[in-house]
Amino acid sequence: MTVARLKVRTAAAPRERDVPRQDIRSRPARLKDQAAEAARSPAASAHGERAISSASRYGLDAFAFFVANLQTGFGPFLAVYFSQAKWTQSDIGFALTVGSLVALLGQVPGGAFVDVVRSKRFAAAVAVIGIAGSAFALAVWPSFLVVLLAMALHSAASCVLTPAIAAISIGLVGRARAGERLGRNASFAALGNALGAAGMGAIGYYLSNGAVFYLTAALGVPTVIALARIRAHDIDSGVFKEPAAAQAAPTRGQDGIRALLTNRGLLCFAACMVLFFLANAAMLPLVGSVLTLRASETATALVAACIMVPQAVLAVSAPAVGRAAERFGRYPVLLFGFGALPVRGLMLAYTTNPYGLVAIQVLDGISASVLGVMVPLIVSDLTRGTGRFNLALGAVGTAMGIGAALSTSLAGIMADHLGSHSAFLGLAVVGFAAFMLVALIMPETRQSERPA
Repeated sequence: MTVARLKVRTAAAPRERDVPRQDIRSRPARLKDQAAEAARSPAASAHGERAISSASRYGLDAFAFFVANLQTGFGPFLAVYFSQAKWTQSDIGFALTVGSLVALLGQVPGGAFVDVVRSKRFAAAVAVIGIAGSAFALAVWPSFLVVLLAMALHSAASCVLTPAIAAISIGLVGRARAGERLGRNASFAALGNALGAAGMGAIGYYLSNGAVFYLTAALGVPTVIALARIRAHDIDSGVFKEPAAAQAAPTRGQDGIRALLTNRGLLCFAACMVLFFLANAAMLPLVGSVLTLRASETATALVAACIMVPQAVLAVSAPAVGRAAERFGRYPVLLFGFGALPVRGLMLAYTTNPYGLVAIQVLDGISASVLGVMVPLIVSDLTRGTGRFNLALGAVGTAMGIGAALSTSLAGIMADHLGSHSAFLGLAVVGFAAFMLVALIMPETRQSERPA
């Protein structure tokens, strides 16, 4: 039997030498590895689209909804709360100014932080905790110094939260479906704003204005839970750093601020946004002043309706805007959103019926739905392959803040010296200039997706 074993071994040896052992084993191993890799990767599908779990999809829906709820507490309720606490108007104005300045100056650093941090979910969680903590501080210790610190903390956290949500969204679905996803985010955020305002208004009326900020702080819990539902392995961390784009432009877009200043498309878009917000930001406050003069008894209800109407339009139309941006391109959709602004200004200038002023706010909802989707989408297109998406998004946010800050002063001067009719006309002219700037200098930024 020992001899038989030796003969079997010596007979098998030549066949092993004729067909190399590595060739036999390596091919099945590679096929097996590829299959295993495809099974392990939830982001890849047979059609080249990202396939994500339902937990991550619905988790992002809930996160966008609760973030909007969380931010609602820092809207008009702040002024009411401070007034109830016997603060002077100068102190209220100073506290709000501190928050505005931090929000303006923190956009670029906040975006840069999101770019640097490895986990976008971690950045979003830190921002949510910061906002909830600032609300709790406002409710428990409403002293002047604590309020200033809380306002600064809230604004700084918001500068991180906005780009983090955009980065999570695009990383989750990929660039090919980013428009639809961002539209879905805007829709849930609009619902969150509307329901949050209604709920906090009821709590402030039946309990106290301080209870609004306790509720705001408590909303941090479901917000973090919703964020935890988004699975980390569903998010493609390399979506903003594509090797092909990086090889095509190895030196451009890699030096932070220099990348922003050398990106012509981004500079053009920022200029358009400055003009848009220069015309847009003061329109609703000016409408509120006109309604107070023309319908003093129902002014509060009408102003509330002016806020709710755009939110309703935004909730309904934002997903369609995202789909249109993917189907027809960014340029025509952006032009449509900018075009609604001067039309709105003209209609406000020549409308005297208070209810007509409310109905015109439908155009505000159209512009809001377009910009809510297109701002992160276009910035993503313009910074493709650079790894500077969030930094650029912060820079565009700064441009928007500058335009909004100047808008109220411009409208106030025109209304005081020329009247509200001329003020609306002046804002409409600025809006038309923004529309023409988009038409003349903005390129189409959508790029065709090549199958992997």
